[in-house]
Amino acid sequence: MVEFVGVSDIVALVGRFGVEAILTEMADYIEADYRRWPEFEKTPRLASHSSDGVIELMPASDGKLFSFKYVNGHPKNTAVGLQTVTAFGVLSDVDTGYPVFMSEMTLLTALRTAAMSALAAKLLARPESRTMAIIGLGAQSEFQALAFKTILGIKAVKAFDTDPAAARKFAANMAESGIEVEIAADAASAVLGVDIVTTVTADKAKATILSDNMIGAGIHINAVGGDCPGKTELQADILMRGKVFVELTEQTRIEGEIQQMPADFPVTELWEVIAGAAEGRNSSDQITIFDSVGFAIEDFSALRLLRDLARRAGLDRSIDLVANPADPRDLFGLLRADAPEALPVGA
Repeated sequence: MVEFVGVSDIVALVGRFGVEAILTEMADYIEADYRRWPEFEKTPRLASHSSDGVIELMPASDGKLFSFKYVNGHPKNTAVGLQTVTAFGVLSDVDTGYPVFMSEMTLLTALRTAAMSALAAKLLARPESRTMAIIGLGAQSEFQALAFKTILGIKAVKAFDTDPAAARKFAANMAESGIEVEIAADAASAVLGVDIVTTVTADKAKATILSDNMIGAGIHINAVGGDCPGKTELQADILMRGKVFVELTEQTRIEGEIQQMPADFPVTELWEVIAGAAEGRNSSDQITIFDSVGFAIEDFSALRLLRDLARRAGLDRSIDLVANPADPRDLFGLLRADAPEALPVGA
């Protein structure tokens, strides 16, 4: 049997521990794993692209545990009542190869992406930052706002989406969050005067969500939505003006904002800042950019945390995922007619 956490379990865990406490602990788990970055086996994700979206596998291992996440990204899904992103994940024991934990990861990915964004901003944004803009008010937006409030002390959010219904949804969900929310008329007015900008749009296109003339000195940009080949949100001139930080360079050059740039365009991996091997922001006027595409170590951290939370809560659920014959050499014996669970064909 394999330990299992489903959607209703995560909802229950959030109800018990609180979303802000989980976001804080998630950021701590990610930071701890990034600090030991060299211990991990790392590879860009395996992606299967189609005209309407992408299906990806994201593996990571620290030599003791192996994790992978299955995740899709299909921006057109909302038109037929489906989510843009769905996911599930597995933790396995490296010594035996057996899966030991399995979880839904649609909610979990939203939590870990927001925690990662806020962690990067804690390292790179000006310490006095208290205002932010969010451009793109889909499924990720509320998680981003809460993470930045919890981890950075953000007090006010100016938000914009081309879909008025998405803006109304965001405002309603944030009504009791303690965050002052202003719905902006356009992206330019949303970013005016703020300390931090998060872009988290869904369309699979080379878009210009932020143009160079919209970005003033000292802003930190959290570029989340550009996360696959052919999909960007920032005008290239912004990248030239700022200092760019990434997760795994090899992956981000394929999928992130820096896919627009020459192959030798300089970037700093965020783990280096966490470990003290590289400098983050150099001055209060510097523009910093976290070119975030999501990386498998973050999912590894999220699964570790979720398993720990489930155990703390006494959640005792498992699924019958792995065959377990009495004689490990006699797998076929499970199919015999006299095996306890055997059923006649067609029953």
